[in-house]
Amino acid sequence: MSYLVLARKYRPRSFEAMVGQEHVVQALSNALTQQRLHHAYLFTGTRGVGKTTVSRILAKSLNCTGADGRGGITAQPCGVCDACRDIDAGRFVDYVELDAASNRGVEEISQLLDQAVYKPVLGRFKVYMIDEVHMLSNTAFNAMLKTLEEPPEYLKFVLATTDPQKVPPTVLSRCLQFNLRPMAPQTVQEHLAAVLGEEGIAAEPGALRLLARAARGSMRDALSLTDQAIAFGSGTLAEAGVRQMLGAVDRGHAVRLVEALSAGDGAAVIAAVDGLRELGLSASGTLEEMAALLQQMAVQQAVPGALDANDPDTPTVERLAAALPADETQLLYSIVVHGRGELPLAPDEYSGLVMVLLRMLAFRPAGAGSAERAAPRPAHVPPARAPVAAQPAAVAAAPALRVPAPPPVARSPEPPPWVDAPDEFEAAEAAPLPVAPVPQPPPRKPVAAVATTPLGDRWAALTAQMAGAGSIGALVRELAVQSECTSFDDTAQPVRIGLRVERETLRSAANVDKLQAALAQALGRPVQLQVEAGVAEDSPARRDAAERARRQAEAEQIIHDDPLVQALMAQYKTARIVPGSVKPH
Repeated sequence: MSYLVLARKYRPRSFEAMVGQEHVVQALSNALTQQRLHHAYLFTGTRGVGKTTVSRILAKSLNCTGADGRGGITAQPCGVCDACRDIDAGRFVDYVELDAASNRGVEEISQLLDQAVYKPVLGRFKVYMIDEVHMLSNTAFNAMLKTLEEPPEYLKFVLATTDPQKVPPTVLSRCLQFNLRPMAPQTVQEHLAAVLGEEGIAAEPGALRLLARAARGSMRDALSLTDQAIAFGSGTLAEAGVRQMLGAVDRGHAVRLVEALSAGDGAAVIAAVDGLRELGLSASGTLEEMAALLQQMAVQQAVPGALDANDPDTPTVERLAAALPADETQLLYSIVVHGRGELPLAPDEYSGLVMVLLRMLAFRPAGAGSAERAAPRPAHVPPARAPVAAQPAAVAAAPALRVPAPPPVARSPEPPPWVDAPDEFEAAEAAPLPVAPVPQPPPRKPVAAVATTPLGDRWAALTAQMAGAGSIGALVRELAVQSECTSFDDTAQPVRIGLRVERETLRSAANVDKLQAALAQALGRPVQLQVEAGVAEDSPARRDAAERARRQAEAEQIIHDDPLVQALMAQYKTARIVPGSVKPH
C-alpha cells in the first residue's frame, strides 16, 4: 500500500475535527441545524487553513443520508453513507471541484453552468466548489453572475480564494463570506503532537515548536514539514535535527546578541555575527529570531507573568526583560523588523546584518541599560534650541528662513604635540571675524495708491451688496468689479448708471443685460446701464489689490523687525527671508 502523506491522512472529515476555525464551524453548524442555508458561500484565507476541507464537509452535511439511509441535512455528517464516502474519496458526481487557476476562461465556466439546469443525480444538492476564484477572467465572472444570484433550489456555490481583494464586488455581494484565520503556533503545535501520537512517533517539544513557527499559520504546511522532518530524522523528531533541516537560528544566538546590545559591547556583537557566518546560519533568520525574542520581552515588560510558564525559554526572556529598559526594547524591535527588509539591498546578507546591529548600538537611548550609557552626552552634541518668541498677530504663517549649518566646534582646546605652532598667517586666519551688521530688507516697491472718489465708494458698496446676495457671478461679477463708475443718476426714471471698463470681453451685451437686471433688483427700481471702453482708475478690483499690497508690506515689515529674526540674520551672514513666504491674515 502506498504511503499517504499526513496532510491528506489527517484531513478533517467533520466540523468537530476542524482545528483553529471555531468561528466558521459555529456559524455553519447553526445554519445547517436551523435549515437557514445560503445559496453561495465564499471562504477566504491563506493557504492550508481549511478552505477546501470546509467545502467538502459542507457538501457532506447537505447530502448525508445517515447510516440508515433516511437522514436529512445535518451538521454532523455520518461519514458512512454512500454520499459521505464518495465525497471523501472525490468521486461524488454531484460535487464538482473546479480549479480556477487552470480553468479561468469563460468557456470552462459556461460549460459548468450548462450542467446547472439538470437536477442532482444521486444527492440532495449539487455543490459547485470553485477554488482560487479570484483567478477567473472578467468575462467568466460576468457569465456566472446571474446564476450565482438566482441559482436553482438544488444548487449551492462554494467559492474559495486566497486574495478576496481581486474578487469583483458584484460577486462578493452575492455570497456569504467567511474568513478562515491563520492558526496560532500553539494550536498548530498541539495538533502536531496529537497527530504524531496517533502515528507513534516520538518528538521533542522544541522540534514541534520550530515546526509550528515555520508553518506560519498553515496547518497543511505544518504537516508537510512534519513529514519532511520524520524522513530527515529517520523516524524521530529531535530539536537539533529539525533546526538543521529548517536552517533555523538557535534561540541562544539571539540571546547572546541581545545581551551584547544591552551591554553596549560592539566587539561581542561583531564576534557573534562572525560565528553565525561560520555556521552558515541565515542573517534574515537571525533577525527573525531576535524579533520573536524582543516581542516576548516587550510582553513580559508590559504584562509581567503573561508568558507561557511551560516554555523553557521563558526564564531567559524574563531575565533579559529585567535587564533592558522597555523603551529600548521597543526601539530594538523596530530596528530589527525594518532591518529585515534592507538585507537584499546590502552587498551581502552578513554585512547587512552587521549594519542593522550597529544601528542598534548607535541609536541607544541616553542613560538606558548600563552605567556606561548613563554618562553625559559628548560635547559635540548641539545644545537645545532656545524657545521661539510668539509671532505677531498680523502674521498667519511663519516665514521660511534659510539658515546655513553652524561651523563645527573644535574637538580639543589644545593642539596635539606633533603639530607645530601656527605661524602669523595661520593665527591671523584663525582670528574671529567681526559680527556682521543686521542686513536691511531690500527696498519695497511702492504700493500703488488708488485715487478714491465718492462714486467709487458707492459703486464698491453696491457691488459688494450684489455679490453677497449672490445675484452676480462669473463674468457678470467680473464686469462689476473691474468697472469704474462714471455716473450715477438716481433721480432719473429709470436710474441711469455709467461704467467704464477696459476689457472688451466683459462689455458683451449679455453681460451688460445681466448686470443691469441685478442692479434693478438691488435698487428696487428700473435701471438703464451704459458701459464705455476705457481704463478704470477707481474700480473695486483695484481697491482690493491696493489693500492686499498694503497688508503684505505691513506683514513683511513686522517679520523683519522681529527681534528673533534680527538675531538670526545677524548671526548668520547668508540668512535671508525667502520672498513670498510671509502671508498676512
